[in-house]
Amino acid sequence: MDIELKKELPPYEEQRDFYEKLRSKITTYVDSKTGKKGKVTPYLLFAPDLFHLLVKSLLDNRIDSKSKTIIGSGILYFITPIDVLPEGLIGPGGFIDDIIVATFVVNILLNRFSQDIIEEHWTGDEKLLHALKKIAETSDSLLGKLPASSLLGRFIKKKKKA
Repeated sequence: MDIELKKELPPYEEQRDFYEKLRSKITTYVDSKTGKKGKVTPYLLFAPDLFHLLVKSLLDNRIDSKSKTIIGSGILYFITPIDVLPEGLIGPGGFIDDIIVATFVVNILLNRFSQDIIEEHWTGDEKLLHALKKIAETSDSLLGKLPASSLLGRFIKKKKKA
């Protein structure tokens, strides 16, 4: 079962423009809030890279339909306005949960397919595995510092007691 697109993808230049605009918006937003490049900015810039990787992987005919379902779920999490940390409410910091979900999906893909296949779709500045390692090492500390995380933590603790 292959996925067919109803409409062709935009030309590569338009895709690249969107990608660059998203990276620029994230950087500009963080710079305007902090007055300098924030500590989280390099991690937030993984969002467009991971989104691009997921979309390109979804269109790769070497990837089976079961894996494409997982990839589609990761893409859906990116584009759904309602998630744990909504971008509409907290700006680009809301991409942190999207990055974590995408990293989870990419790890599944790396366990199922050759690293070379997945890396073909990676456009990030760093090597894919190095970027994933960085995300994994810092995701707990980043989530622990977010207000939504402490609210979720309180809810979970109360739920466990009940």
